[in-house]
Amino acid sequence: MKIMFIGATHEVTGSCSYIEACGKKFLVDFGMQQGEESFEKVQIPVAPSEIDFVLLTHAHIDHSGLIPLLFAGGFKGEIHSTVATANLCSVMLRDSAHIQEFEAEWKSRKAKRRGEDDYEPLYTMDDAIGAIELFVPHEYDSPAEISEGITVSFRDAGHLLGSSSIIVTLTENGETRTIAFSGDIGNINQPLIRDPQFIDSADYVVMESTYGNRIHNRPHDYVTALADILQKTFDRGGNVIIPSFAVGRTQEMLYFIRQIKADNLIIGHDGFHVYVDSPLAIEATDIFINNRESCYDEEALSFVRQGINPISFDGLIRTVTSDDSRAINDDTKPKVIISASGMCEAGRIKHHLKHNLWIPQNTVLFVGYQARNTLGRSLAEGAKKVKLFGETIHVSAEIRQLPGVSGHADMNGLKNWAKAILGVKKYFIVHGDKDSADDFAQRLQDEFDFDSYAPYSGAEFDLISGEITVDAKPVQIEKKPQNTGNICYNDLVFAVDRLSRLICQSGGMANADMRRLTEAINRLCEDWEI
Repeated sequence: MKIMFIGATHEVTGSCSYIEACGKKFLVDFGMQQGEESFEKVQIPVAPSEIDFVLLTHAHIDHSGLIPLLFAGGFKGEIHSTVATANLCSVMLRDSAHIQEFEAEWKSRKAKRRGEDDYEPLYTMDDAIGAIELFVPHEYDSPAEISEGITVSFRDAGHLLGSSSIIVTLTENGETRTIAFSGDIGNINQPLIRDPQFIDSADYVVMESTYGNRIHNRPHDYVTALADILQKTFDRGGNVIIPSFAVGRTQEMLYFIRQIKADNLIIGHDGFHVYVDSPLAIEATDIFINNRESCYDEEALSFVRQGINPISFDGLIRTVTSDDSRAINDDTKPKVIISASGMCEAGRIKHHLKHNLWIPQNTVLFVGYQARNTLGRSLAEGAKKVKLFGETIHVSAEIRQLPGVSGHADMNGLKNWAKAILGVKKYFIVHGDKDSADDFAQRLQDEFDFDSYAPYSGAEFDLISGEITVDAKPVQIEKKPQNTGNICYNDLVFAVDRLSRLICQSGGMANADMRRLTEAINRLCEDWEI
């Protein structure tokens, strides 16, 4: 019996663990890397066709997104997940395949103009559909023997609809070991879904550390704060544009807006329209509704028992076709437009920003994290002009941020989850950046005297002997500036490097100085954007 750590090792995305036990080879998660990698990642040590099955914690692409690639390589085994995760993957993996094909087609058009070869998508729609057909759904807390000597049980992780921690029990040659894979552990008191459920006991625990060294700042009264933004915007005749992640955050927004309408918190704008303009978000919302009995928390279920759909209301309009989407801009009344993507990098939200950013009566409301180098981050940091579809758009709309209840447990939530498990011989800390993973592993040792280890990609552990057989070392991915031979260009690259160092050292600056620096950089970008 052995486990090998492949992805999300000292990084936050690309989750993947490889296990050999009971004559089988299997994976727990096979997620897509999102954003730049900091460390090199080893490959799965066998061909995809040799993988017997996959256990999937939840549907987010950084946990599930490479499963169609596995299928394309010859994998034909079963994919075990909860019912809701299987339902969500049926739309999310198809959506991911559509993006892969669209981007490959776009790159190929540009390459053809340069006389270069076509680009191939990472995987195709046929690969995604083939993988979807391999899913085997399970109910929560219903142990299932999926192979001789291998039993799995899915426990609600409270992170996303259908998200799970997976308890794997392995029995081989009279030896039994239990491994608990946390998946992404949810925050408490999220709307709609239940709080994370604890695990009673395990020999080994593989757990995430996304917020392993941070505490969340909770919004005190989210509904009132959201209602205030809607009221002020509507009163001046404007629209509220909400860039939102299609799965999870969109449904939270609908939950809050239903309450705002039910409590009559908006005065003078009765029956205001709320558009959900994202086919993926619409399909995901239906999946939320269809899985309410197994996944909703008690508050949401209490609405259901009263005959109330907690994520639907009068005035909700769902737009699927492109024509329906364009028609939204013909509605001259103040309204809410919820559209993907959540960081404004793709999808219909960019069209809505083009039509609304330049109007001072409008509000663009960010309700989720905005990663560096995204359009959403630029707007949140005060950009005065942005480029959309080749056109420069002046930013006159009010830009507001109202982060939703985080879907991840913070440091205290992670500690509470870890210490609830009895009999653990070793904790393996993954799915966190270098500082977060290392800090959380050290915190478990210092506060609870737990044996904990944050592996790098390629590390291996013998589950019988309890020994680390391969203590992999980090291999940093170097980001080297391109040297073109052009002296002026190289001077520009060195100037950018100098600016980057200045930004890295700015943590000790006063807030006012950091704001001045941010504004100066944004002005520079606006002056030179092509």
